[in-house]
Amino acid sequence: MLKTITINIDSIKKDDRFEPGFWIIGKFIDDVLFNYQHKKISEYSKFIKKGIFDLKAERYQNKGIPFLRISNLKYFELGTEDLVYITEEDNKANFKTILRHGDIAFSKIGTLGKILRIGKRFPEVNISQNIIGVGLKKETNKNYIFAFLLSKLALLQIKKNKKKQLQDKLNLNDIRNIEVVELPKKRIKKISDLVAKAEETAEKSLSLLNKAQNLFYRKLNIDFSKIEKEKFYSVNLSDFKYVDLWTPKYSYPFYVKTLNTIKKKWKTVSLDEIATVKKGDEVGSYNYNKYLNKKDTDVPFIRTSDIVNFEVDQFPDFYIPEEIYQELKQDIRVGDVVFTKDGKVGMTGMITKNDEAIIASGMTRLRLKIEAKKYNLTQEYLFLVLSLKETGLYPAIRRTVVASTIPHLREERLKEFEIPILDKNSINEITKLVKQAFELKEKKKKLIKEVREEIDNYFEI
Repeated sequence: MLKTITINIDSIKKDDRFEPGFWIIGKFIDDVLFNYQHKKISEYSKFIKKGIFDLKAERYQNKGIPFLRISNLKYFELGTEDLVYITEEDNKANFKTILRHGDIAFSKIGTLGKILRIGKRFPEVNISQNIIGVGLKKETNKNYIFAFLLSKLALLQIKKNKKKQLQDKLNLNDIRNIEVVELPKKRIKKISDLVAKAEETAEKSLSLLNKAQNLFYRKLNIDFSKIEKEKFYSVNLSDFKYVDLWTPKYSYPFYVKTLNTIKKKWKTVSLDEIATVKKGDEVGSYNYNKYLNKKDTDVPFIRTSDIVNFEVDQFPDFYIPEEIYQELKQDIRVGDVVFTKDGKVGMTGMITKNDEAIIASGMTRLRLKIEAKKYNLTQEYLFLVLSLKETGLYPAIRRTVVASTIPHLREERLKEFEIPILDKNSINEITKLVKQAFELKEKKKKLIKEVREEIDNYFEI
């Protein structure tokens, strides 16, 4: 059915926008807002500012103050997989863009609508030039503001205001002018409490995973810091007799010694012996739907950038029609381990009950074979081993090659990974901790979903 709206020429001149979408979406938003009390987000804010513009990559640190880039912006949680840091001095010199607990970070370019709420894990963070930071006033209900910004009504306002240049873009006024609807007080309290519970649950989950990793290191009882990192090395030609991967990183002594040190102390088994390795599928970008355009039946499409804090992103960038999901029959099950093999190689996650998804071709699904039982292995233990740099990331780096410009790890190489076998009691202890952590992740996802539904259902969008 054809739908038309009429726009006064003075309005077009005032806003300097001639795209039909700007006015169609704007008319819909205005019709919704007409029935409710609302305020601009700027009224709840101490500041709304762009991040640091001239901080070059060579100033990044391995520790210090977290410095957020767009890749770190994940819904609700801060993605720490490629997090970098800046010094206290650089942070103080750019104090106007410091964000603290409850403040908001927006993506300014690329995938718009990436909205991160700063959690309790770090006392303060700073932001890069492609992020807009919103410092909320102390008296503001920060939980509710964040929840509203996740709603379809808020995302529609972002979609309306975006500018299309070489890529989608927002400016400061686009963020300042987002209208926040004042829902009934009881509903606001309910939503705020749900956000608080979700944050607490997320923190507990990460704490348990950290505990499981520390337990593995303690049981392994190897001081990896004593392994020397050579700056220069040579390799005998005879060493390549049984190896068909002639890359410097494969023969890098530090990686080789790390594996050999483990094998001297513990029995190891190849991943190929204990697990099936199946890669995902590429469905074609023409099948991608973004969140605002997706149908209720569409399925999340998980790419390598959608692994955050050892889980698949609850709200990824793209969704795929259900008929493609049914056609592919990827057989993704609860407890499957996912491991990235293209682009960001070596990222590890595990599937929960809330993760009906299609995984992209840059990812693999790992599932234990029946042969793993004789080693008392579990999916949780396999996940934990692959989540650690010495037993997951380093083996991946050794076997990664760059095809054109994209790092790539073939499934056959992944199958060569050596999995150390701890004693049965240690495996069971680790398994229990990881299970508890992912049960909490599942609970957190339910809470965040409920937060979104509480607002979206209120407006019936």
